[in-house]
Amino acid sequence: MLAAPAPAQEPDGYLGEARCATCHGTEQENWAHTVHARVFRSNSRSELAAKGCEACHGPGAKHLEDATDRNAIVAFTRRRGAAVETQSAQCLQCHKGRERLFWQGSVHDTSRLGCSDCHNPMAKLSGSGLLAKSSASETCFTCHQQQRTEFRKRSRMPLLEGKLSCGDCHNPHGSVTRPLLKADHVNQLCTTCHAEKRGPFVWEHAPVRKNCLECHLPHGSSHESLLVVARPFLCQQCHANVSHPANLLTRSNLPRGAVPDERAVNRGCSNCHSQIHGSNHPAGARFQR
Repeated sequence: MLAAPAPAQEPDGYLGEARCATCHGTEQENWAHTVHARVFRSNSRSELAAKGCEACHGPGAKHLEDATDRNAIVAFTRRRGAAVETQSAQCLQCHKGRERLFWQGSVHDTSRLGCSDCHNPMAKLSGSGLLAKSSASETCFTCHQQQRTEFRKRSRMPLLEGKLSCGDCHNPHGSVTRPLLKADHVNQLCTTCHAEKRGPFVWEHAPVRKNCLECHLPHGSSHESLLVVARPFLCQQCHANVSHPANLLTRSNLPRGAVPDERAVNRGCSNCHSQIHGSNHPAGARFQR
């Protein structure tokens, strides 16, 4: 009885996509709907992309000889034991530069996070980006559980409604800032949307100029307007050494049914100091106009 002919292969160990599909039929069916499959098959711009499956997983000849050898091919899962650096290096053959310019040394890189921890190139689970979950935010929440909780508080950014995503403020692939912001400073990022708070103002409020996070929480808060502390107590963290603001707090906490100061009702200090982010009025030194 004649032995079956050995599969045709290129000198460098590549077998071709058709040979991979004989064993990995399910994976092939799921992968066929992804952007990678369309690009590799119809618009491959390099010799590597034309390799199909092996463009990412590496030459399959050794894998065919011994499927139990975990080092014979690159598998994008932590269960197979392949180093994160090895997995990510395969992706970075094509996906390098641009928004990944600051990947090396970023908090995700130093935390040994791999591309396949956030992306699933083998199935179309998201509208774009081949993400591991249905959206960028759901993918981020896999690790960032605290932020998931903050977005469920009474005052929050409209992320759960789909009006923005984590990627609108953060670049998960690296940034010049530790929180991976898409700007050099948090104020620069906030005023991208909140342009009316940008200034410059004739009368500037020091904490506003310093950092928006002096008064606001970025994801969600139990207080109105994403405030760190409810008004007027937020203002009195700084303005506590003069009689007027101190009286507001003291009178409203007197025992035996004392009536709270009417100026601290509803919006607190900003009932009068309505332009608290800054004023351009000639008489706006106290942010009242």
